[in-house]
Amino acid sequence: MRIIAVDDEKIALEALAGAIKAIVAEDEVVTFRYPEDALEYAKENLCDIAFLDVEMVGMSGTELAEELKKYNSEINIVFCTGYGNYRDKAFELHASGYLMKPITPEKVKNELENLRRPISVKKRLKVQTFGNFEVYIDDKPLNFKYRRTKELFAYLVDRGGSMCSVGEIIGILFENDSGREEYFQKIRRDLIETLKEVGCSDAILHKRGMIGVVVTEIKCDYYDYLNGKKDLSISYFGEYMSQYSFAENTNAQLYAKLKKQ
Repeated sequence: MRIIAVDDEKIALEALAGAIKAIVAEDEVVTFRYPEDALEYAKENLCDIAFLDVEMVGMSGTELAEELKKYNSEINIVFCTGYGNYRDKAFELHASGYLMKPITPEKVKNELENLRRPISVKKRLKVQTFGNFEVYIDDKPLNFKYRRTKELFAYLVDRGGSMCSVGEIIGILFENDSGREEYFQKIRRDLIETLKEVGCSDAILHKRGMIGVVVTEIKCDYYDYLNGKKDLSISYFGEYMSQYSFAENTNAQLYAKLKKQ
């Protein structure tokens, strides 16, 4: 979920952002002091909710709301103001909410639980396995600290949710590496911390000596293909995780299935 917050008063904006982040700590909250900057951002980035001050220099919150709806008619507008005389205009704009300052986490929570246009939960973490293995967060490449972290994640995706032991992973991925167990722990930590930083920690299940992916938290072409989804974007054409040798067995199974079709 992507939220923008706009208020031309610095202290008020900080308070608004703080109240929002207290409720949606793992979601993206982008703040702006100038309505024009918020509008430029919204042109290039799909926003789900906009918390807008009403009285701002240059462009009012109601004017900004009208412009934002041109780029996303489904955006939820929540006005935040110290005045009650804008309620009629908010009603005309089909605003989702109208908050009186000071804004508190409790007020924000109530608005988010009663949005005019409920936000469908979208899987932010996307994995491409056909061709080369790639990982995306909100359709942008996800970068790990270490190159081998991506390989570890690929192996867990290939295992399709099965919990994998440290010994199994080391034997397959790090057999020829010196200090391999210490190296594995470093890679494992990088995977967990990176996913946590982008709000996708639920995609990994780990406990002492075991780790695996939670398949329901990942949008994956391989999983969709196995489930029979018909979509050109998830079509298999003979290549699967091409850069990793451990994937050859799965690729052979996929290829055999393809030849039978």
